[in-house]
Amino acid sequence: MKKLLTIALLLVAFSIQAQDKTNLPKIGTITGTVLDVTLNQPLPYVNVIVKDTNNKLITGGITNNDGQFEVKQIPEGTNIVTIEYLGFLPQNKTIVISNDNKIIDLGTINLEEAATNLDEVTIVAETSTIQQKVDRKVITIGKDLQTAGATASEIMNNLPSVSVDQQTGSISLRGNQNVRVMVDGKLSNIPAEQLLKQIPSSSIKSIELITNPSAKYNPEGMSGLINIVLHKNTKIGFNGNINIGLSHDIEAKFNSSIDANYRNGKFNVYGSYNNSVTKNFNFGEINRIEQDIQQKFEILNNNKSHLFKVGVDYYLDEKNTISVFTNQNLFDGWVNVNSGINYLANPSLNESQFTRNDNDNDSEQYNFNYKHDINDEGHSIELEVDHNTYNGFGFTRNTFFSSQRPNFIEDTDTDRQSTTINLDYSNPLSETAKLELGLQARLFNTNIFYQSDARETNQLGQYIPTTTTFDYTRDIYSAYATYGKTLDKWSYQLGLRAETVNVNSEAYKKDLASNEQTNIPFTNDYFRLYPSGFLTYTPSEKNAYQFNYSRRVDRPGINQVNPLPEWNTPLISQFGNQALRPQFTNSFETNYTRQLEKGSITAGVFYRIIEDEIQQAILIDRTDTNRLIFTDLNFDNSTAYGIELSSNYRPTKWWSLNASFDLFSQTQKSLAESFDTNQNIVLNTVKIDNVVWNVRAFNNFKVTKDLSFSAFGMYSGKNKNIQFEMNDMLMVNLGMRYSFLQNKASFSLSYNDIFDTMYAQFEGDRPFAQVGRFNWESQQISGRLSYRFGGGNYKAKSRKQRDDDTKSGGGFM
Repeated sequence: MKKLLTIALLLVAFSIQAQDKTNLPKIGTITGTVLDVTLNQPLPYVNVIVKDTNNKLITGGITNNDGQFEVKQIPEGTNIVTIEYLGFLPQNKTIVISNDNKIIDLGTINLEEAATNLDEVTIVAETSTIQQKVDRKVITIGKDLQTAGATASEIMNNLPSVSVDQQTGSISLRGNQNVRVMVDGKLSNIPAEQLLKQIPSSSIKSIELITNPSAKYNPEGMSGLINIVLHKNTKIGFNGNINIGLSHDIEAKFNSSIDANYRNGKFNVYGSYNNSVTKNFNFGEINRIEQDIQQKFEILNNNKSHLFKVGVDYYLDEKNTISVFTNQNLFDGWVNVNSGINYLANPSLNESQFTRNDNDNDSEQYNFNYKHDINDEGHSIELEVDHNTYNGFGFTRNTFFSSQRPNFIEDTDTDRQSTTINLDYSNPLSETAKLELGLQARLFNTNIFYQSDARETNQLGQYIPTTTTFDYTRDIYSAYATYGKTLDKWSYQLGLRAETVNVNSEAYKKDLASNEQTNIPFTNDYFRLYPSGFLTYTPSEKNAYQFNYSRRVDRPGINQVNPLPEWNTPLISQFGNQALRPQFTNSFETNYTRQLEKGSITAGVFYRIIEDEIQQAILIDRTDTNRLIFTDLNFDNSTAYGIELSSNYRPTKWWSLNASFDLFSQTQKSLAESFDTNQNIVLNTVKIDNVVWNVRAFNNFKVTKDLSFSAFGMYSGKNKNIQFEMNDMLMVNLGMRYSFLQNKASFSLSYNDIFDTMYAQFEGDRPFAQVGRFNWESQQISGRLSYRFGGGNYKAKSRKQRDDDTKSGGGFM
């Protein structure tokens, strides 16, 4: 926010330059570095203001992340340079610009905290902030939000327009799960819901909600991108952090992490280890009213995951840097599902099923990055190569009681590889214009082998063993160009991305009894253009307007095209659709930001036109008309729109508030089979108009310099999908945080869903009249201990932020 205010201030400054300086040649340049004298660390976004001797504003600038600044075009003569930052004592420097003294290095400028404002500065540092930028909303994670939960997954629900499914862990943005989740701009093969539970909240620097990305970013994801930016912690010397977290409701959940780095001279060596050992219990029921059938579920997950990261940055010289790192993730887990069917009208038909699934997977990521800075003005070229592998094995045993179905086992073996190569070029053509060009290749392949000893029946009604191999390849080659320019109070950016896509898949299905094999191939090659445009208008330092447009694509995820069963219950199965095509979205968005005396407020409106929309279809199993089959199909075009309000406000020095409201509407189309009065199966086209609204408020109360409390409340209105209408939900959480050992250590404690109101209750009439409810461990008590060790000057190396992912498959609900 300080950066936005400074830019607005400078725009005003150029229009009111002192009259006596107007005709003087602007030949001067000043440079320097600003440090916090107490911490001996650089201060970013410090205001550097240049005035004449009559105190008239001439020009100015701000420091970068390394505390460095450079201000050009200073008129000849005597000028006053003021370095000022909120909560610090300002410093003034007198300079004289002449032909013999054009470039002046002010050296290191040490700023000292103002004693009268010390408490106020502490509150700002403790409090999370929301900043609306031209193409994203940036939430800086302060110590208050760290209190809200021990992991990234737990604090996501505190963010505007973001929701986490408490049952499955899946994440959505603006009510849509077609969102890409990245960490430091990179996608991992690790499933997002698994990865988010491994990242400690204290490791997060900020979270970026990119609802309408520019052409520089990959165009996947209708609702946009969520990028989690971690603290880089690359300081001179040895530094690190240790985190330990424990949560409990019905079952215990443990996570811990340690990260450290050592930098001296041209090398920065860093590494980290995160783990998550959790048990999660869910239970619920679905009742078919007209058929008097009651389904009950009890689900227990036990997951253990370990994530290792090791990397090296080698600074060849001031213009060339080579970086390499690797991520290694080990996962081992099992899930027990007890499900029963009670036929209330005829209990003799009652049956139950016990399913045990054991799953382990290993994923590896290898990344190489080379950056060459052509000059100090941001003119650079960068090459990045990223390679990911994933190997997973799953074993499922299905046991039936009082049922006609035989027991059977399922084996699934998955091998997946993806390689991404980026070449990016950035050229600031002038102080007000910038050109970016890039090339990218993304190569993706997955091979899934599935076998079962009794999955299908032959014509004689006998259960037969089968094997299926699914091979899927998708190669994408793209090029992009963006051009941005600032014109006084206006700025714009135009971009275009061109992509050619080659998709090839084939399913090999083999009957082990007859040794007969069936091959089902599928090919889809296409070329698409993805334009984008951004326009901003800043008439004053208190007001800013933004408008943007982009075209995006949602490519089907691997689970959505995989013809193998994704999951089974006694009455429901879900399968992928190999012929599923991508859906395309034209997204429009406008935002207004108002700076207040004690905070800011942002209002936004978005509108989407969705082509070949992907939606879930509900079909009746022809082999057992009591069973349902879920799959995905392409439908006609549809639209979606919504409004958003968010604000960060500080009523007093000890109370800060982040609040948001969002409302979205979307028309969903699908196919749902049902029975007519003669019990014949009828195929119906279903259209659902869904309007959902959510409100959130996060309060932080600072009792002392070291102790603070937090209160979070969230209300989510009713939500419709093709099968069910979900009831509204309410959640209230409390938390506290205490810092000690001179702020190097902290302890956080939180109690979620204190009124036990967070559960999923629903009803529906498609294809049967049904009501149901699911509960999870929402009343968690969580504690987290963090300790920061080491010290030194901040020398973080910036890395570009990338995105890549595919559309996720549908969950159980």
